[in-house]
Amino acid sequence: MKVIAFVYHDVVANGEVDRSGFPGRAAARYKLTTNQFEQHLEAIRAAGRPPSLIPDKEVDGGLAPPVVLTFDDGGASAADVGERLTQLGWPAYFFVVSDYIGSASFLDADGISALRAAGHTIGSHSRSHPARISQCAWGRQLDEWRESTDRLSEIVEKPVSAASVPGGFYSTQVAKAASAAGIKVLFTSEPKIRSWTVDGCLVLGRYSITRDTSAVTARRIAEGSAAPRLRQAASWSLKKVAKGLPGDPYSKVRGAILNRD
Repeated sequence: MKVIAFVYHDVVANGEVDRSGFPGRAAARYKLTTNQFEQHLEAIRAAGRPPSLIPDKEVDGGLAPPVVLTFDDGGASAADVGERLTQLGWPAYFFVVSDYIGSASFLDADGISALRAAGHTIGSHSRSHPARISQCAWGRQLDEWRESTDRLSEIVEKPVSAASVPGGFYSTQVAKAASAAGIKVLFTSEPKIRSWTVDGCLVLGRYSITRDTSAVTARRIAEGSAAPRLRQAASWSLKKVAKGLPGDPYSKVRGAILNRD
């Protein structure tokens, strides 16, 4: 199956970056202002590809891959984002870190239920958002998925079987643990269109949106243009190598850059 999936995080007003989702500079890089987000929505609409949920089967070979919107973390801004998407008639996936439900700057149970009632899909973004879930032991990985999906299932009153990998630290074992926890669809942060399966779990890549991603770039990705997708793929290949090295040099270098900025 081919899918063009975007991963967004929080949408905040100018100067209020810590009012939704995780605080700090690292998280802020993935937060768009309200104006930026509106520009992205308009750009995606201009691409002529209204976002949808994952189709039940592969689209016809002659058709372009469907566009899918996903939002990670479960920050408080997801409530407004969901309402805006509902106005457009665009369903989306909202992936929630269950340990933070009801905490300051995060959705509470009522907010999650409202998103589900509006036609959006609620999924897991793990229980605690571990720094490197791919380096966690099997039992920890299984608990992260199982406990979070159990909690979210109680809230939405139906089984939760979709999830996204926290921090982009994907591995085959992470997908195997997700499948063992009952997850049927797992989104990674690897920028690719073609999906694959692990133990019956459908695994899909996504194109990351940061505060520096222009609306023009979002439109071109939605249209299926190869150039912006290849740029993300090249960048991801370097990150993937760094993330797999002992001692987590990726996070150390990234932290040093953010502190310098």
